[in-house]
Amino acid sequence: INSGAALATVVGVLVEVPVMLSLVVFANRTQGFFEN
Repeated sequence: INSGAALATVVGVLVEVPVMLSLVVFANRTQGFFEN
């Protein structure tokens, strides 16, 4: 296994998870804002 590929995968997951959660929270907040 190439260490570079493994490192890129780990970093990608660590970055992607918080970003996805932030987008979900942001979408929920904006949806509730527009509903009101």
